[in-house]
Amino acid sequence: MDIIKKSKLWFTISSGLIALAFFALCFNVFVHGNAMNFGIDFTGGTLLNLRFEKSVDIGKVRLILDEFRLGESIIQKSGDNDLLIRTVPMTVETRQKILAEMTEKIGNSEILEADIIGPTIGKELATQAIWALIIASFGIIVYVSFRFEFKYALAALLALYHDAIITTGIIALLWRTVDVTFVAAILTIMGYSINDTIVIFDRIRENLKKPALAKMKFGELVNASIWETMARSINTVLTVLVIDLCLLFIGGETLRVFSLTLLIGLTLGACSSIFVAPPLLVFWHRKEVRGKGLRK
Repeated sequence: MDIIKKSKLWFTISSGLIALAFFALCFNVFVHGNAMNFGIDFTGGTLLNLRFEKSVDIGKVRLILDEFRLGESIIQKSGDNDLLIRTVPMTVETRQKILAEMTEKIGNSEILEADIIGPTIGKELATQAIWALIIASFGIIVYVSFRFEFKYALAALLALYHDAIITTGIIALLWRTVDVTFVAAILTIMGYSINDTIVIFDRIRENLKKPALAKMKFGELVNASIWETMARSINTVLTVLVIDLCLLFIGGETLRVFSLTLLIGLTLGACSSIFVAPPLLVFWHRKEVRGKGLRK
C-alpha cells in the first residue's frame, strides 16, 4: 500500500479525531462546567494520613470511601500500616463518619496528618504542567532541527500535538479524573512518539544518500522508508502495550488513568509516526521544491 498517496485520507481521519476531541472538551464545559474532570491535584482537596493497628487492604478502604461517593480518591501506602488518602474537599462531619466506618470494618486508626490542599497549589501545578509541555516542545524542535531540518522538526511536533490533543479528548469524553499522573502520561507519550518518528526520519535520510534510490520521487522514497521500518514500529509498540495492559488491569486504581492514557496515546503515537509525520514532511517538501526545480 502506498501510504503517501493516501495522505488526504489520513489527514481527514486525523482532523475528524481532533475535532471530536475539541467537541468532547466543549461538551464537558456545557454539561459539567469544566473541560475535564480535574482531580484534587488541580482543584484542591483533603489529605489524610492514617496509621492502623495492622496491615490494611487498600481495596477495603476504597469500598468504604465509595459509600461516600469518594471511590476515585487517591490511596497510597506510606508505611506497613500507614495509608495516605487524597480526596476532594470534605467536611469534618464527613471525615468523622468515614473514620468511624473504617474503625468498624477495618480496625482502629490514628490520624497522623489532616491537611487541606488549597486551589492555589492546584493552579501552580497546572502552570508547571503547561511549562513542562512548552519546554519539551522547544527541546524537540531544537534537537530534530539540529539533527535533520526544521521541516522535519515541525512535522514531528505536529504529530506529537496530534497525539496529545486526541488523547486528552478521549480522556475528557470518558470523564476520567485528571491529576499530575495524566501530565506525566502525556509527556511519556510525546517522548515515545518522537522516538518512533525519528527512526523513520533516519531511514529517509539514509535512503536519500543511496545512489540506487536517487531517481525515486521524494514521496516514493518516504513510502519505501516507512515500510522498511514498519516491522520495527509494530513490534516496539506491541511490547510496550503488553506492559501497559498489565498496569491497566493489575496496577490498581491509582495507576488506572495513567495506564489508560498511555494505552490511548502510545497507540496514537505509533499511528501518527507512520500516517501523519511522513505525509506532512512530503507535503511541505513538495511545496518547497515547486519553485526550485528539485526532485518531487
